[in-house]
Amino acid sequence: MLFFDICLEDIWIEQNCCYNRFLFLVKSVTEKNMFHMVWNHHLKLLTDTMVSDAYFKLFFSRSFPLSWRPRMSMHFLLRNKNIVLMGPPGAGKTTVGKIIGKKLDARFIDVDDDILETTWNMSVEEKLKEVGSEQFLEEEGKALLNLSASESVVSLSGSNPMNAVGMEHVKKSGIIVYLDVPSSHIKDRLQLMKVDRIVGQGPGTSMNDILEFRKQFYRKWHDVRVLCEDGITADAVADKVLHAVKRYQDSESEGFISTRSLQGSTKSEQNNSTKYFSDTVIEGLAPDGGLFVPEMGLPVFTPGEWQNLLGATYAERAQVILERCIHPADVPASQLWKMVETAYGQNFTCPKIAPVRHLTGNQFLLELFHGPTASFKDLALQLMPHLFAYCIPKSCNYLILVATSGDTGSAVLDGFNRLKDTDKQRIAVITFFPQDGVSQIQKLQMIGCQEANTKAVGVKSDFDFCQSSIKKIFTNSPYTGYLMMEYGTTLSAANSINWARLLPQVVYHASAYLNLVEQGTISFGSPVDVCIPTGNFGNVLAAMYAKMMGIPIRKCICASNQNNVLTEFIQTGLYNLKGRRLMQSLSPAVDILKSSNLERHLHWIANGDGHLVTQLFSCLENQQYFQLQRNLLEKLQQDLMADWCSEEDCLAAIHSVFSTTGYIMDTHTAIAKVVADRLQDKTCPVIISSTAHYSKFAPAILQALRIGEIKQTPLNQLHLLNSYNPLPPIHKGLLEALKKNETQNYEVCSADTDALTKHIEALIQNHFMRVF
Repeated sequence: MLFFDICLEDIWIEQNCCYNRFLFLVKSVTEKNMFHMVWNHHLKLLTDTMVSDAYFKLFFSRSFPLSWRPRMSMHFLLRNKNIVLMGPPGAGKTTVGKIIGKKLDARFIDVDDDILETTWNMSVEEKLKEVGSEQFLEEEGKALLNLSASESVVSLSGSNPMNAVGMEHVKKSGIIVYLDVPSSHIKDRLQLMKVDRIVGQGPGTSMNDILEFRKQFYRKWHDVRVLCEDGITADAVADKVLHAVKRYQDSESEGFISTRSLQGSTKSEQNNSTKYFSDTVIEGLAPDGGLFVPEMGLPVFTPGEWQNLLGATYAERAQVILERCIHPADVPASQLWKMVETAYGQNFTCPKIAPVRHLTGNQFLLELFHGPTASFKDLALQLMPHLFAYCIPKSCNYLILVATSGDTGSAVLDGFNRLKDTDKQRIAVITFFPQDGVSQIQKLQMIGCQEANTKAVGVKSDFDFCQSSIKKIFTNSPYTGYLMMEYGTTLSAANSINWARLLPQVVYHASAYLNLVEQGTISFGSPVDVCIPTGNFGNVLAAMYAKMMGIPIRKCICASNQNNVLTEFIQTGLYNLKGRRLMQSLSPAVDILKSSNLERHLHWIANGDGHLVTQLFSCLENQQYFQLQRNLLEKLQQDLMADWCSEEDCLAAIHSVFSTTGYIMDTHTAIAKVVADRLQDKTCPVIISSTAHYSKFAPAILQALRIGEIKQTPLNQLHLLNSYNPLPPIHKGLLEALKKNETQNYEVCSADTDALTKHIEALIQNHFMRVF
């Protein structure tokens, strides 16, 4: 094994991988099967580091007996599993399967030819005529039980997934790969093949209907999905399948690091600190006070893959995007679909979830307020609680701490209130909001969402105090240790500092672009700008992530109110809080001075320099400012523009748009509209994020529309606005919530971190049992 040792050492030292750990294990290998076990565990060290072909061939030619070589690549990739290709008829399963079989030197099994017809001693067509569609599905499922193979490539029939018994058998020994081909392409292929009817298609059912019907089964059974874009070759699809299977097998390939992780740390230190998606969901904030980001960046979709999502529902788009961002070892695809379907099902008043509406000229509104609490936070927080409940250990209690400038509080409380009772028994939520810094309607929403496991607390301070206090509590190890030891309770977060809260926001920015393509406003590939009212930078960052993943966003325009620290920073590179006080405004969600998610973006433009990020935010904490280097500022400004809007201009914009179009913008959307008018160069469309329904800010809207009767109850204010027959109409869910919540009580505490901890412990004591 001497040459084996030397060869490995050359490879891993050159690629800066942890050779020593692998060599320690390999020295004890004396049997082939033992070596396979060790190699399979560490395969990613070779394949992920892009070892050259020369090294690879040298490694195999010198290190192993000839008898080991022929099936090595297959064994390493499959690990005693089959690759099982699934999809509708015409998806190319057989053609692609044969190619993969050749690439891996593996047996290819066509279920139609090798299982069904062998079992029945007749052709599939003859069997279908003999028993009919319904009985055929049952017989087909029984026959599939005869599949007995390993390390093979299997092509299922298009209707196999409709039989649960058969698919459970297949899944035990196979990685099921869904060849996802748009129904329009399938219909064209079937027409060329002169196929006008498929199994399960009854009289009066169109081909499109049966193809859409079958999708529910493909979603249920697949482990990985391969998007087969228009014009792609079978050989390219085969390569995508192998890449997808490799990703599926390599559960350690998609780690997360803190934005403050120091470069130059040893590999063993990095391995010890590696986090995965489920860890980021549970922990929220990194132990060093930084924010989690994917170590290898975000996945990039090809233009063809994005175009595959034209015509898809919002939930379908969310599923495809999130599957590529969340490793199936953390959340299997079938489980993810259950969550997505629940989150974006009946909870939204608009079936399109996040529709795009033409406003004027080449300006479009992305309406993000159709969720149960009437703000863009619902787009993430109807999903995030389900991800959280799935990822946490079943034997521990979790308390979610939330700081809110208004909308997040009710969205978090509503989202976690929708969990199953068994999950609510081990998950509690407490949200802290500035007592005088949110609208009356926002306050009523939050206190109305209180249940046994959820609590809203007003704080006699501003949002920045609430947010910084929560960060202090998270990083107070003695205190968090006390909660764990005394109550078996771990703290976590649901603000956009939590990756699982931020990630779903990418979906609606991508979906908005696809909606414009569907509407014929642009062709795919044409650029758009986005203009977003922002204080904490999370919504802007989600748009930047959509751009990184392949959506042609040209510029992200940040719109601020009088708390315009972000505007100054993007324009000058100076983030300066010296002598600055937070000013209350008509747009409270933007009333933020410390933008948490900016840290993630600075980490990206600094090429992952955690040391620099640590310096910048340490300077901000201790000296109340930091100055970005010129080269980084130039890089920042390549993608970002910024301006701010006064209170007067905000109200004037609301009045002007209503007078000309009959459409009412909320105060945050109006800020973005004003800034877009100033900065948009009109060479491409701009998508303005409409982040909240105007109903939440009724007094300001009544003031803008110059209606005198503003000193009324929130409920009466909504009725008054509704009398104007506005677009969009009054949010019915909000109206119903106000009817129930006007008399509910809530608690208020002083601006003191210790006061916040008392409320935290009180909720824990009332909801969770003490650990003895």
